[in-house]
Amino acid sequence: MEQIESGMKVTALYKTGKYIGQAEQIKNGKVLVSILSVLKHPKQGDLHNPNQSEVPFFHQRKALAFHEKTWAPLHTVKPYAGDIPDYSGSLKAAYEDLLLELKETDNEWALKSLERLENLKKEYMIK
Repeated sequence: MEQIESGMKVTALYKTGKYIGQAEQIKNGKVLVSILSVLKHPKQGDLHNPNQSEVPFFHQRKALAFHEKTWAPLHTVKPYAGDIPDYSGSLKAAYEDLLLELKETDNEWALKSLERLENLKKEYMIK
């Protein structure tokens, strides 16, 4: 396994999303990643009760923004060597992938998730 160093392009998992970014710092088993592209949009709802609709608070989860920095656990960060998709295009593709997955899922959690994503569509300015 290749060691992660500052300045490297990496993939990183954060909560339920997956991103391409640049490693900025490594400290205490975490990597500070500056987001460049979205590979997988975060799932909606409660992280501690995945795919369940009957929870105290059903969260709307946004994708991390372009150049937003986040600390990702080191074990979820991997070197990345490919082309880096444009942030806006990658956000739209990840959003649409999640939307399609939810439309194919017939349960209350998927319906609540679709509602949250519809609100995000306006915020993301996706047509």
